[in-house]
Amino acid sequence: MKVYVTKFASYQPSQENPGEMPKLEYVDALFRRRLSQISRMTIEVVHSLLEGDPESSGLKLVFASFRGEIARQLKINKGLVEDADVMPAQFSLSVFNTPPAATTIALGMKAGYNAIYPSEDNFLSALTAAASGILAASEKNVIFAYADEKIPEEYSKCRGYSQDLPLAFACLLSAEKSDGAIEIDFEDEKFSSIKPLEFLDYLRVCQNGRK
Repeated sequence: MKVYVTKFASYQPSQENPGEMPKLEYVDALFRRRLSQISRMTIEVVHSLLEGDPESSGLKLVFASFRGEIARQLKINKGLVEDADVMPAQFSLSVFNTPPAATTIALGMKAGYNAIYPSEDNFLSALTAAASGILAASEKNVIFAYADEKIPEEYSKCRGYSQDLPLAFACLLSAEKSDGAIEIDFEDEKFSSIKPLEFLDYLRVCQNGRK
């Protein structure tokens, strides 16, 4: 069970400013101003992946996240507790598929998308689901994007709270091995419990080792 990463792009804010967001100057200003950190990061990495390769915009997008629009969901919960009310616009942008939906709209992608919420923060299960069409020989290529935004401080006392920096990356997964492609063998033990940043670091090491 193998797929190949032919290229990838990533975005991560600085340690000094973990709430930093991509500017997205190529996106309509009215549309852009309503977007959260996770949606902006997702758009940015997919845009970087597609840059110079317009044909890839016709591929399906598979998006994965552990927490989704957590900051916007917190805002909605506060509104329910304090005012017993929810703004419709806020609610519509808080759903789990907001980042991939916003990405396909912003970048004019028309092949559709899937949104995956892996249980127990299992990154490999998300990657496997994204590659399932390739592994089943029903697709040759797919775009896989992962993103998680900064966790609000209000959750700092909750079990499982993480101070990890926000992170987003996108990969072009392919069924065919090409020059410079990075092999992902799903039966390799090193991928069994791999975390998103570890996976990105693996791609970077492989890429740098071939330059």
